[in-house]
Amino acid sequence: MTESSARPHPAARRLLPACAAAALLVPQVSSGAALLGGAALALTLGNPWPASTRRAVKRLLPLAVVGLGGGMDLRAVLATGARGFGYTLVSIAACLAVGRLLARALRVENNTGLLITVGTAICGGSAIAAAAPVVRAEEHETSVALATVFVLNGLALLIFPAIGHRAGLEQGQFGVWAALAIHDTSSVVGASLQYGQRALQVATSIKLARALWIVPVTLALGVAVGRRRQDGAAAAPGARPWFILGFVVLAALVTFAPALRPAGHLASEAAKRVMVLVLFLIGAGLSRDALRALGLRPVAHGVLLWVAVGVASLGAIQAGLLSP
Repeated sequence: MTESSARPHPAARRLLPACAAAALLVPQVSSGAALLGGAALALTLGNPWPASTRRAVKRLLPLAVVGLGGGMDLRAVLATGARGFGYTLVSIAACLAVGRLLARALRVENNTGLLITVGTAICGGSAIAAAAPVVRAEEHETSVALATVFVLNGLALLIFPAIGHRAGLEQGQFGVWAALAIHDTSSVVGASLQYGQRALQVATSIKLARALWIVPVTLALGVAVGRRRQDGAAAAPGARPWFILGFVVLAALVTFAPALRPAGHLASEAAKRVMVLVLFLIGAGLSRDALRALGLRPVAHGVLLWVAVGVASLGAIQAGLLSP
């Protein structure tokens, strides 16, 4: 049964908007609960509007990230991003190298392995979407890479805060770890939001700075594979991270115009609730077809690379090599 032919239970048409409203309006609904609730609804009763939820995620996620800038001090954001430049560069290069070796060892399809590696190294689905046209990936290759990263994102959102507390990480340390080891911006924000405001600030700063690496990495891929198209591959990456500029602009306004700070605080709190809604919709976008499409080798590649990045970065933080 394909996703297009599957018929959601009629109750899903009533439950989906009600649960979405709860995720948005009820403060007691956490980011982890929202993600699990969306996934449970999609996998049991079905999502009656999969295309609509995908469009909503694409539109709401950047807006939520911009809104979070209202609760940030730009001076602290820039300082954190600057301090993180060196280990961001090293971690991206190391992840790309290890990912390629793992893909070859596991005999994962070339483009699928490359997309999973790029998504793990930079920022998950956004990096995969930017790199796919450059390497001329087939639709099934892109779908498998996105599905692998999606499942790991959900796991990270649920287990990273628990591991962080177990390891005794301070909020700043957890923010660094989340930014380096969790794929998508949404899950980085969701996990750090559970850990505390300082963790959220550090994680968001580093992750948004990391997202800028979509541009040089994607262009380098185009040169390496010899397939870059003048009218497509070079333009796509540059158009995606516009929300980074919006985040910085809003943070600058509330930092240097004190009169705007109350409004910035309201925008930040609203953005946090929108992010919880986004995570619910991401969960609701999961389908049985997507899970069936994964296959063992891409999943093994994605999991091993993710674990390697997570363990290495956590060890470096605990050894004092990485700090916020």
